Amino acid sequence: MTEIISLLICLEAQLSSTLLRQLRHVIFAMLCIPNRATMLGLARWTEKGGSYRTLNRLYQAPIDWLNVHWCLFQTHLFRPSGEYILAGDEVVIRKAGQHTHGVGRFFSGLAQKVIPSLSFMAISIIDVEAEHSYPLYTQQMMPSKKSEQEVVEKPKRLRGRPKGSQNHAKAEPTLSPILVLLQGMLTRLSLHIQRLQVKHIVLDGKFGNYPSTWMIRHQNLHLISKMRQDAALYLPYLGEAPARGPKRRYGDKLNFHKLPAHTLMSSEVDGDYRTDSYQLEAYHRDYPDVLNIVVIVKTHLTTYKHGHVLLFSTDRDLSAEKILHYYRLRFQIEFNFRDAKQHWGLEDFMNITEQSVTNAANLAFLMVNLSHILLKPYRDPQPDFSVLDLKAHYRARRYLSETIKMLPEMPAPDLISRIWRRLARFGGIRCPQLDTFAA
Repeated sequence: MTEIISLLICLEAQLSSTLLRQLRHVIFAMLCIPNRATMLGLARWTEKGGSYRTLNRLYQAPIDWLNVHWCLFQTHLFRPSGEYILAGDEVVIRKAGQHTHGVGRFFSGLAQKVIPSLSFMAISIIDVEAEHSYPLYTQQMMPSKKSEQEVVEKPKRLRGRPKGSQNHAKAEPTLSPILVLLQGMLTRLSLHIQRLQVKHIVLDGKFGNYPSTWMIRHQNLHLISKMRQDAALYLPYLGEAPARGPKRRYGDKLNFHKLPAHTLMSSEVDGDYRTDSYQLEAYHRDYPDVLNIVVIVKTHLTTYKHGHVLLFSTDRDLSAEKILHYYRLRFQIEFNFRDAKQHWGLEDFMNITEQSVTNAANLAFLMVNLSHILLKPYRDPQPDFSVLDLKAHYRARRYLSETIKMLPEMPAPDLISRIWRRLARFGGIRCPQLDTFAA
């Protein structure tokens, strides 16, 4: 556990010595446990000093997880010369019962339907060069309650512009609960990422609308997202200004079947498919400002059937290549969700109180970042070394430590090393190259 202690020294200013000791026990048990990471299961894999009651105290303790994640990232994962962007997404966890804090019915992208579940909004920071995502901030979303007030139908307005009406600036949009939550998270996170000079946040198509854009711009960030395939876009008007009256703003409606030839940025052929990327500036009637649009058209060269995807950014200076690259990197946060669910107990915890649910979810994302740090020395000689190999390595250490305690004499170090390597083969995919072990 010595390497875990050295990794967590940076958290001494954020956590008390008692919480740090409890956290070390949980982290070591997480690395050893082969199945569901519940509190009872973790208590069985802790070393001396760890018990179910010890774990329960940690899960019930109030912890500022943003500062914990940030300190770990700043100490072990931050590269001063690196380029960083933010990514955000919602993760839904299937949960049964009615007593877990925040349980409700949320739409699951994996199940493609609304299911009884918990929902968390997560923001991660992505290293553009390394193409890795590191979770920084997670907040639980509450299920929306049905309004008991009767809906009053507004009278229908007559056709045409009302008499005496005047032009006015576009009104501030009404933010949905998820946007209100995201706004508060970005406000608090901005205090930490100022030195990184992060300018862009990447969100999926759920946030490709004007309220999301308005909120992101008021956080001094630029949004990169995806629009609906049938979005109505208009080219800027380039004709002569009228002698009287305001200048026209909207030109011709954009035809995705006949995009302007001069906007073609790149074209690639892969087998029977050709992928063309176009970049242009266009207006949408819901947005007050012009948008930086990238249209990706994929054509089957035999049948000439084609489809397109619309990406947009509020940063007009961003090239099409960077917009495409940043949006591809957004998927790295999905790998964070996968690892947290598959290896670190995000879908396994059985806690029901508000504080314990928050701690359980953040412990899973903390392990995602810690696993990046712990895997680094193993992946230098073995690039394919996986999380399963890492867990098999620590599980073998736990088995070996308990076995040595039962022996009358301490075995030779080379024998211990050979036994350790042999034990690590069970449950692992690639055998780690280990030569020393301190019992």
